[in-house]
Amino acid sequence: MAKGKVGLGRKGEQLVARALSSRGFTLITRNWHCACGEVDLILLRGGEWYFVEVRTRRGAVRTVPEQSLKPAKVRRMERVARTYLGMHVSALDPVWHLSFAAVMMDRTGKLKRITFYNDLFAPPISLFDADHKTIYE
Repeated sequence: MAKGKVGLGRKGEQLVARALSSRGFTLITRNWHCACGEVDLILLRGGEWYFVEVRTRRGAVRTVPEQSLKPAKVRRMERVARTYLGMHVSALDPVWHLSFAAVMMDRTGKLKRITFYNDLFAPPISLFDADHKTIYE
């Protein structure tokens, strides 16, 4: 596994993919690229598509992952999602979501929480919270 930020990001993506798979999502692909940009995870559940940006933080950071998603990234995510759907989905009007997952770890790399927003501005869903011992419900 890669070290540093790239390795941390890949680990976060892996944890989110596993947590969402346990909740009925099917992972279609990871790190899909096109000329418009990249999406970390593409998942399908109940005929609906989810384009997920994963942000992972470790240790005593000044900001939480939720604060790192900027408007320019959201615009890129939308362009990437539309490009993917146009290239890979034959349905005329597929239902799709821009989604976000926040992963927090302590300094040693122990998972503290995974919070999932199935739509960018939807209420969060806790997939894992070390304080409350809920994991992948």
